[in-house]
Amino acid sequence: MEVLQRKILPPLTLLSSFLLYYYLNGSRTSHNGCSLLQHSHYWIKSKRIVTPEGIIAGAVEVKGQKITSVLKEKDWHEISKGGHVLEYGEAVVMPGLIDVHAHLDDPGRSDWEGFPSGTKAAAAGGITTLVDMPLNSFPSTVSEETLKLKIKAAEKNIYVDVGFWGGLVPGNAFNSSYLEALLQAGVLGLKSFMCPSGINDFPMTDISHIKAGLSVLAKFGRPLLVHAEVQLDSTKESDLDGDDPQSYYTYLKSRPPLMEEEAIRQLLTVSKDTSPGGPSEGAHLHVVHLSDASSSLELIEEAKRNGHSITVETCPHYLAFSAEEISEGDTRFKCAPPIRDAANKEKLWEALMIGKIDMLSSDHSPTVPELKLLGDGNFLSAWGGISSLQFVLPVTWSHGRKYGVTLEQMVRWWGEKPAKLAGQQLKGAIAIGSYADIVVWDPDKEFYLDDNYPTFIKHPSISPYLGKRLAGKVFATFLRGNLVYKEGKHARAACGVTILA
Repeated sequence: MEVLQRKILPPLTLLSSFLLYYYLNGSRTSHNGCSLLQHSHYWIKSKRIVTPEGIIAGAVEVKGQKITSVLKEKDWHEISKGGHVLEYGEAVVMPGLIDVHAHLDDPGRSDWEGFPSGTKAAAAGGITTLVDMPLNSFPSTVSEETLKLKIKAAEKNIYVDVGFWGGLVPGNAFNSSYLEALLQAGVLGLKSFMCPSGINDFPMTDISHIKAGLSVLAKFGRPLLVHAEVQLDSTKESDLDGDDPQSYYTYLKSRPPLMEEEAIRQLLTVSKDTSPGGPSEGAHLHVVHLSDASSSLELIEEAKRNGHSITVETCPHYLAFSAEEISEGDTRFKCAPPIRDAANKEKLWEALMIGKIDMLSSDHSPTVPELKLLGDGNFLSAWGGISSLQFVLPVTWSHGRKYGVTLEQMVRWWGEKPAKLAGQQLKGAIAIGSYADIVVWDPDKEFYLDDNYPTFIKHPSISPYLGKRLAGKVFATFLRGNLVYKEGKHARAACGVTILA
């Protein structure tokens, strides 16, 4: 017996020592390359932490993936209970941004962007959650099978969390079992176009398709996102014959505000079905990238007053730029709906500040530079889309300061409201039990977005923000407790999670 004990005890002692070491040092592991921080239990300390209860001086405790404590300054002595401390002084600590409208073009067109570069850019910009659009990738995400292709392309290639919208198109709109299979497979909602999308396998829908889609979405309690522009007889390209295609005003003429207004008028004939007691109660209608700040916005406000379940977003490029400043042939600025005049921009800001516009999104829609036709500057033929993903936080803040934007509003537009739209209850707030998705940034730090600035979108040259001076530099981005980005450097491994409903 003694011989047996002598043979067994040394290995057991070694194993026990190893387990004890692992237990004691487990909080200092490197998360298999997922984090630049070798701790899974730590505190983030700052004089400006944006919480649902207001801005506090204090500390946020993180254990594993979740926030476990949020303490005010007077309770800082609690930190002595243990855990590594990250001291950020006067920097702002707030929830990581949630961008519900991004085109990452993967699979099929990863030369346009792709999951690795797009999600690295997101992390560098303080964005911790993206919801990827169903088009511009190939094939478009319009079925359970094409969603599986999207998920496979994202695996081990995403540096932030990524969810997916499915596509509502004429080919699936009237097939409820087909749509239900797509929703059961995990898309967070559906997206449709009321005008040609520019992508062959993503054709436009009419109001009958949208009505049918809402009735299916009602069973799942998920939203329908709509590109609200309709083609008008007065906006045919033949009517632009003789107009200079290098002039931005020629393009602006081709997509007047009436295209948005008429689309929204049509939408409101079915959005009433989402009201309490309506046939599509439980569904929700969301108007993406609103550009027109006049009649279109007034119609949406009326629908809200009448009990329709409807929200609306706009994008930083509509708030940062105006038609008057777009140079001849500078097709970096082409998008749909278009960037309108300075008076419209002022109205958009006013609507956003008082809550008539619910949230912001990037509508990051990149392509390869040759499709932007930067050489010949033809606005009518160039690919439409603003490349912006990494820059939306400083752009919103830099231009918003003139209007008195607060940090709480930043969180509402980029966190709280997008989280609700995408059904992400554990994101969008620095609160106990939420995921530790956090951005640390300095609102006062100015920088030039030039060739020396670490930029991670695949084709920086097509972004209209290049060359601009901005305020609001991101220092660090935490995703589910992992420090995934810090001052120009990403974690070694892509450990973002695919979000499925």
